[in-house]
Amino acid sequence: MGLTRRTIINGTLGAAGLTVAGALDPYTQRSASAHAGPGARTTLARTVVRGPAGAGGYARLTAAPGEPFLFRGDLAGVSRHACRRRRVLTCFAQLSDVHVMDVQSPARFEFLDRYSAVPGLSDFSSAHRSQELLSAQVADAMAAQLRRVRRGPATGAPVGFAVATGDNTDNCQFNELRWYIDLLDGRTVRPDSGDPGRYEGVQDDVAPDPYYWHPESGYGQPTAAYGFPRVPGLLDAARAPFRAVGLGLPWYAVYGNHDGLVQGNLPGNDLLQQIATGPVKLTSLPPSILEAPLPAQVQFIVGLLRQDPAAVAKQLAEGGRRIVTPDAQRRIVDRATTISEHFRTTGGPVGHGFTAANLAAGTAYYTFHRGRVRGIVLDTVNGGGGSDGSLDPAQFAWLEAQLQAASRQWLTPAGEVTRHRGGTDQYVIIFSHHTIETMTNVPAGSDRIGGAQVRDLLLRYPNVIAWVNGHTHRNQVLPHARPSGAAVGGGFWEINTAAHIDWPQQSRIVEVVDNLDDTLSIFCTIVDHSGPISPGSRLTGTAPLASLSRELAANDVSDRTDARRGDLTDRNVELLLPDPVSARGRHGAPVAEMSGS
Repeated sequence: MGLTRRTIINGTLGAAGLTVAGALDPYTQRSASAHAGPGARTTLARTVVRGPAGAGGYARLTAAPGEPFLFRGDLAGVSRHACRRRRVLTCFAQLSDVHVMDVQSPARFEFLDRYSAVPGLSDFSSAHRSQELLSAQVADAMAAQLRRVRRGPATGAPVGFAVATGDNTDNCQFNELRWYIDLLDGRTVRPDSGDPGRYEGVQDDVAPDPYYWHPESGYGQPTAAYGFPRVPGLLDAARAPFRAVGLGLPWYAVYGNHDGLVQGNLPGNDLLQQIATGPVKLTSLPPSILEAPLPAQVQFIVGLLRQDPAAVAKQLAEGGRRIVTPDAQRRIVDRATTISEHFRTTGGPVGHGFTAANLAAGTAYYTFHRGRVRGIVLDTVNGGGGSDGSLDPAQFAWLEAQLQAASRQWLTPAGEVTRHRGGTDQYVIIFSHHTIETMTNVPAGSDRIGGAQVRDLLLRYPNVIAWVNGHTHRNQVLPHARPSGAAVGGGFWEINTAAHIDWPQQSRIVEVVDNLDDTLSIFCTIVDHSGPISPGSRLTGTAPLASLSRELAANDVSDRTDARRGDLTDRNVELLLPDPVSARGRHGAPVAEMSGS
């Protein structure tokens, strides 16, 4: 037998117990073309990668061959699995970290980005990106591609709904909130604020700062040192109104730290509200601070973050600034306003998962049902501040009640099986913004609950099969197994998907299938947006602008790696686990008896 791409991949990954999903051989052959077949418009057929680096290290993008499904049997203890029949349980799309943003807002402090490499200030790595003025166009190009995909590549089942797993906006502003909802609904969007006749952000040529990319003139370090292109007309093109294509699907919203905190870190207050809607945009630290040694600069920034009155007063009185057009639409919104705006929609369901109970209580966690699958949506944002997440005790208790309502058996903290006769088992998928690893925002003396404790709770409920999340801006798939010796085996898969704002600007299709042999498979397929690989010179239409954004993101001077793409094991995968709802699954039969291998 001659060498093929399939045998090479199988040989490379075999030692790790990973194979190309053998059960899908007929499908994989059909999806080899980028123009036909179930996976034609996904990365199963073709994906986008960096090309050779040119001047300053700037790399144009190029097409790469598709990546077939890789089989992962970590939670079933097997390296292969053959299946003749399947029954689809659900099929949905995940979008994450869209970061629709008002790049001209006075409440964005881009000048702090240059401190992101300083230990303790890494959260400022998202204070500014060259591509962020095109966030709305990327969202539209992703919606357009998902409309074209339409069906799950593994099963051919229609994509039934979508979930946007948080950081749907960037700076918790009202105008960003409306843009994101209207983008997914398919309405006309004008991603502009302030003066409708001109751009007023840090990337124009009004007293230009060489730290930023200035596309109109090519001024600045990104062009001179890193090879960024000159793109005349871009600032106006990025602000032009357009009719969004919309998802054309029911979609559900998840609350993220950038949806609830200024720059994803700071709780809103009266001062930040005044800055956001007012005429003064701060552009640098005070001159006396800039002239001080770096430790003194960092100490001053920490004081700003802690809202120390002396540091805030000095920044407001002496910091660099420019005058911009005030705009009341830039007002900072709270959790209750965010929830209520989801009821002002032309899409479905009305509220996008949020309920009348959420409106009344100001909470952002809820459940929804799709056949035998119950989605449980968590609100992991700590309203006290900080980019990482956690749960409050009331939500944690609510979560356990929801798990019990969906289960006929679970494990006690001591590992014993508890069963009750009422109700029927449902498969449970958890949705949140933060990952387990990034749910560490538990201040000293706080009663908030971190990711490890939530994970341990979920592992007591065998019918929890997946936790789908975002926040890290990278593709990653992790198994979470029950301890050896537990009365029930298996566990659940954590499925983390990359951001729209950073390279590689991807989303994911998730298909959950019953293999009818006491196992389940979760197929995950990565989707690139509809922007062409090369942006060309045209600045009309969202696809070319989204293409330019992706190229700029791939050349972000603070991260020119492929770490956020993840490994092959984090992208197109089949994830096997024991079926917790089948008769044998409920009684904890050994995995070897349950698998179809």
